[in-house]
Amino acid sequence: MPELPEVETIAASLRRKVVGLRIAALELYDRRLLRGEAAELAAFRGKKITAVRRRGKMLLIACGGDLHLLFHLKMTGGFHWTDRGAPGDVHARLRVSFVGSPRDLLFRDVRRFGFLRCLDTGSPLDAAELRRLGPEPLDMSAEEFAGRLSGRTGRLKSLLLDQTFLAGVGNIYADEILFRARLHPLSKASGLTAKRTAGLFAAVKDTLKAAVAAGGSSIRDYKDADGMDGLFQNDHRVYGRKGEPCPRCGAKIRRLVIGGRSSFFCPRCQRGRPGAPAAN
Repeated sequence: MPELPEVETIAASLRRKVVGLRIAALELYDRRLLRGEAAELAAFRGKKITAVRRRGKMLLIACGGDLHLLFHLKMTGGFHWTDRGAPGDVHARLRVSFVGSPRDLLFRDVRRFGFLRCLDTGSPLDAAELRRLGPEPLDMSAEEFAGRLSGRTGRLKSLLLDQTFLAGVGNIYADEILFRARLHPLSKASGLTAKRTAGLFAAVKDTLKAAVAAGGSSIRDYKDADGMDGLFQNDHRVYGRKGEPCPRCGAKIRRLVIGGRSSFFCPRCQRGRPGAPAAN
């Protein structure tokens, strides 16, 4: 599933192309994509796109007034440009055409888990899909992070994946963050010293910033809206590297399953008794 860096990259690539364009039509190819009534799409015809932004792992496209298109890409959703009127492929779920533009924007989704919701509100962040999200990691202060971490008793990996704790971090970046912070994924959040907490916060910021700068991670089929691959997969230090040497100490990277998801870590650099407070 695209995470914060990938969705941020997609938002930036869309922003360059669509802000200022006026929507000519929206053609829905797969009714399952839309949360709501198909008739709601008619309100967006003729509207000018004024902004594209990310919230957590979701995209908000502002279309003038109170109208917004809210997309969640889920596992395989993505945007692709095509010539005006060119037939969409079997994975196209939505086509957006623009006044005076020779190109259309397709939303494609192989697995069909993604969704679109039409919003007509001056407070789109209050939509059900967005209002329970935690703060944006790149906008947090160290003090806010420490305050949110205080009193938490869950495992660090599970906590980083909790979208009500932090918005946008997923499996890839949770593993990379914990490696940089030298923390075992099964260690508990409780018991972290102030120094360890500061180190974890710095790892969150540094990892996500580097991933955004690299355009995200292209592991399977992720591309931005310009069709470009991300490059951060070349800098993964543990994720997907089971059995390979740790780039820091040379020990073999291990894999374990937490909550049904693979987690990769270095047993030497990220020491800690599973289920125990992180080593100080």
